[in-house]
Amino acid sequence: MLAAERRSAILRALRDGGAVRVADLAGELDVSEMTVRRDLDTLDAQDLLRKVRGGAVVRHNRGEEPWSAVKAAQQQVEKVAIAHVAAATVEDGMTIAVGAGTTTVELARRLRDRPSITVVTNSISIFQVLTDPVAGAEGGAPTVYLTGGVRTPSDALVGPVADASIGSFRVDAAYLGVHGVDPGAGLTTPNIAEAQTNRTLIAIADRVTVLADHTKYREVGTNVFAQLGQIDVMIIDDGLSGTDRAELSRQVGELLVAPVGGAE
Repeated sequence: MLAAERRSAILRALRDGGAVRVADLAGELDVSEMTVRRDLDTLDAQDLLRKVRGGAVVRHNRGEEPWSAVKAAQQQVEKVAIAHVAAATVEDGMTIAVGAGTTTVELARRLRDRPSITVVTNSISIFQVLTDPVAGAEGGAPTVYLTGGVRTPSDALVGPVADASIGSFRVDAAYLGVHGVDPGAGLTTPNIAEAQTNRTLIAIADRVTVLADHTKYREVGTNVFAQLGQIDVMIIDDGLSGTDRAELSRQVGELLVAPVGGAE
């Protein structure tokens, strides 16, 4: 197979799944992993994808907001690992805010049998996960408040109605997903209304925890909603390099690394 044919196949796989892994591509294309990495380097240099540790993800324009269904198919194992660590930080009796996002949906799945907690959310998906009856569930579910607002492609409810609703609460902790994490830019999103709603979630929380898989690192959206110094806890998977972990550790209050494959 010619290099051009390989690279076209890589881009097709990326369009279908939103992310690709070097090992999978090497097997599918019947070439070495080194060859795949060189192809990814070339495609990254052409701004056709964004290379990350172990593979590549779709390169989005800063103002482009991916749909929730697309993001849900990406980095699933990493998101589960991060959610597993995040759930362990939620104590009985807490009132928490959980922002919209595919990683925070995974967190919600691990909280639906916790009747002692109260959850405020601006995500229809998270509300459904926490309130829909679950076969075989015992012990009850959390008390859940869903804000109003205008729905975004990322499945967040945002805007003045959402902000007013959120602002009427005080919570022990806020758990937020994020489009991009960058040492210079901070936390970003492509949606200006979602940025403001995230600022409101941060403002009502005694502790702010951000959930981000390693592909979000150095991704920069159009709208900044927080600097890293405002984050009390960041939870990221172990796909992030040691150098990048050290950089994040210097800027956030605490960095927790979720081991991929260690979550249930």
